[in-house]
Amino acid sequence: MNQASDQPSHEAGAPGPYQRLGITPEASFDEVQNAKQARLDALGNDPQARALIEGAYDAVLMDRLKERQQGKVSSAALNASQREAARPTATAPSRPALPALPSLPRLPAGRFSPPRFTLPQVELAEGRERWFPLAADGLLLALLVLAPSASPELLLALATGVGVINLQRRNGRFLAAVGWSFALLSLGLVLGALLLSVLPSGLPLGLPLNPLQLQALPALVVLLIGALLIA
Repeated sequence: MNQASDQPSHEAGAPGPYQRLGITPEASFDEVQNAKQARLDALGNDPQARALIEGAYDAVLMDRLKERQQGKVSSAALNASQREAARPTATAPSRPALPALPSLPRLPAGRFSPPRFTLPQVELAEGRERWFPLAADGLLLALLVLAPSASPELLLALATGVGVINLQRRNGRFLAAVGWSFALLSLGLVLGALLLSVLPSGLPLGLPLNPLQLQALPALVVLLIGALLIA
């Protein structure tokens, strides 16, 4: 931008708009405004002088507008771009580093083997495993037959407990002992129910047995046999 474009509107030898404002053609828009205000403040209430400053300010703006319409980049805009590029960029505040989470301990790699169902071995018990069920279940059978007031349910529960203890001693597996004892009890009750269904209702069999005692009798025998043979 040169001052020749500003001269036609002024007399020869008169200061141009940039000289009146005391700025250079490279001045930014803010500098132009500040120069205009500073000149107006310095002139006071002189209307003619203030009009000259206002006219110089308008002439500078019109000059900038013409350059923009012609596709020219004004020196002020170029200088502003250079100052912006030279200005150090503000870096974003870095986030504080989070503490690392403690690593979880590794569990030992073990293989889980599901329990397998195996059929028990049939073998007659020896020693204590033979005499314990014989004595205990024999006593329970005697109470069932000879004591009419004895509760069949209680006697069956005690016989089942004897079977669990003896089977656990023989094979060392408590859950297996419980399972086989309840299986033997169920089988004995089924056999007792079948026995009741085939016997005449009034047949005493020479023994003072009621229907519940008669149904419990096969269950006691089956529990005794299982405790002696299942290994």
